[in-house]
Amino acid sequence: MKVKMQDQSQIGWVAAGGLLFFLVSQWFRSSSNSDLIISGYPVLTLLGGFAATAACIGIYNQSWLFQTQKLTLRRVLMTTLFLMVGLFELVHIVSFAEEVPSKAMMESNFSLMMTTMGSLICSAGLLFIYTVQEKQVALPRKFFLFSATIGCFLILYILAIQEWSLMPKMLEGQKLGGLFNIMHGVAGLMYVVSALILYTEWRKSRDFNLPPILCGILCFLLGQGFFVLSETVEDLNLLFGMLSNCMGYFFIQKGLYASVVDTPFLQQQAAEAKMNYIAHHDDVTRLPNRRRLTQQLKVMMDEAVAEEKLVGVLVLNINRFKTINDSLGQQAANRVLHQVGQRLRQSCLPGEEVFGLGRDEFALTMTDFYATDTAVCRTRSILQLFEKPVMVDGNEYHLTLGIGMAIFPYDGKSPEEMIQNADTALHSAKEQGIELNRYAHAMQMKAQERLQLENDLRKALVRNQFYLVYQPQVNLQSGLVVGMEALVRWQHPERGSVSPAEFIPLAEESGLIVPLGEWVLREACAQNKRWQDAGYRKLCVSVNLSMRQFRHSHLLDSINSILKETGLEPAWLELEITESMTFDKDRAFEQLQKIKEIGVHISIDDFGTGYSSLHYLKDLPIDRLKIDRSFVNEIMEDSNNAAIVSTITSMAHHLQLKVTAEGVENEDQILFLRNQHCHEAQGYFFSQPIEAAVFEKKFLRDIDMPVG
Repeated sequence: MKVKMQDQSQIGWVAAGGLLFFLVSQWFRSSSNSDLIISGYPVLTLLGGFAATAACIGIYNQSWLFQTQKLTLRRVLMTTLFLMVGLFELVHIVSFAEEVPSKAMMESNFSLMMTTMGSLICSAGLLFIYTVQEKQVALPRKFFLFSATIGCFLILYILAIQEWSLMPKMLEGQKLGGLFNIMHGVAGLMYVVSALILYTEWRKSRDFNLPPILCGILCFLLGQGFFVLSETVEDLNLLFGMLSNCMGYFFIQKGLYASVVDTPFLQQQAAEAKMNYIAHHDDVTRLPNRRRLTQQLKVMMDEAVAEEKLVGVLVLNINRFKTINDSLGQQAANRVLHQVGQRLRQSCLPGEEVFGLGRDEFALTMTDFYATDTAVCRTRSILQLFEKPVMVDGNEYHLTLGIGMAIFPYDGKSPEEMIQNADTALHSAKEQGIELNRYAHAMQMKAQERLQLENDLRKALVRNQFYLVYQPQVNLQSGLVVGMEALVRWQHPERGSVSPAEFIPLAEESGLIVPLGEWVLREACAQNKRWQDAGYRKLCVSVNLSMRQFRHSHLLDSINSILKETGLEPAWLELEITESMTFDKDRAFEQLQKIKEIGVHISIDDFGTGYSSLHYLKDLPIDRLKIDRSFVNEIMEDSNNAAIVSTITSMAHHLQLKVTAEGVENEDQILFLRNQHCHEAQGYFFSQPIEAAVFEKKFLRDIDMPVG
């Protein structure tokens, strides 16, 4: 809007200034004595003529020589037009200069004819140029176009020399004839039409390169007004008309310069600045990215060596951010990341800078300190920043961070090494369940082992290194086994048995949890069907779903396919999800409803440790709540845990849901759970997870016998 107002002001000033100049000049022309001006006519005419010629050649050069890869039809036509007009202006001024030694004070007959033809060609050319539709054109041959333009000029020039019969009509002695006025009147009319077309186009396109050209056409129109009012060859209006045309050429050249040279240059600068910004900033948090971090660290480390200071690098990660992303959606999660980045940036002290490393990781650099204790103290204050919740879409979210620290020169010699080691310290902190950890060399060894384990994990599924174990679920009133939970185990050929606490998180991070989860589901269903076919009493088998599996678009197809492939009826399969999977209520409800429609049971595992909101829990299509082992383990020692278990059990009864207690280890816990009317339990009191053959022998052959 600001540019538009400036353009309108420019056009208004040119129009008003031209009209004022026209009125004042006519008053001065009709006033008493103008001999002083007339006596300076040859000098002004020569200067104006050469200026007009130079401006036309400048227009030709700008239209033709710059940005040739973006050549347009109008630019090609503009090149041809102003080269020809420039040649006519050149002949006009040369023919006038030949008369000056003969003490000619005004225009000669031939010079008037040249300037008149130049005006007609210029007006007709501009009208045609801004009538045709603008489009990109292939680069024509320069020599051919230049030669064609010179040829057209020579033809018109020869015709002008031959048509001396027109001169008596243009001149009557020293007076200008009617034909002269008619020709300039026609040129003026074409300028009016061109101005209207150009103004309309500018109003539609808002192209700020058009107003200078429009100002140039207004100056040409003013010049034609002076020419039409000229009466004799000694009339001052001829000089004023030529000066008006010179101003017109100036504005045309200015507009073309902006269009062909200035605007592309500014656009290129803006594009380069944008690309540089994109290359060095994270697109979600708008913070400097890893590339900029590496560059800045190099400078900081060089300065630290010279000044014997330390440089600290912190890599920060939002704990359980994946749950937030899966539950709220990517856009809301991006807003969380942006707020975290802004909170870190606003809390920076002198010598500190925050960077976005992508996903949910940030980095913070610290300089100007001389002791590691200073860096540790500052890092703990950063952790305190997030004691206040983050607001997203009107909701509060409490976040915690994990931080890994590396300090130069102790923990790395290069920027890349410092960043990598701080990241290694972060992963070590997460594994240990602590908020802050500084890099140590032993961590690198462990990180390499973790990488090797991930590589082995990718091969394990193909090489059949996984197997299932089963843990019985017992009815607390009858003591009979009523179900079983299938759990995956990994027998590594070199490491031996690998704990699920090690490989399950790796499978989650790498995405291998989806094919692994499908294998577990297929194997559990197949084993349950084999037991049923063997004549054992039918039991329901429970299988855990990971977050990735639950959010997978083909989950339902996968379940149906596995049930059809194994022949197991849906009623004998139960899928266990965690509370965090129900964070996005609408999405979770839709997925759970589809699973329920095919007849599969659903339970919420580890209930009480997640984010479930009780006011919508009643709406979810679930069958069972499984009380987390952390509450069951200490129900006899901790009254709060006992109260939580009692509350969950009572709530489940009111919602007509079954309740299973996990982690039962002794008789006292059994008695308490029975008194609370808990339906079922599982834990080491009954059996640890065991292989299929052992489970069959221990629990299926004597299934009617009470357990424990």
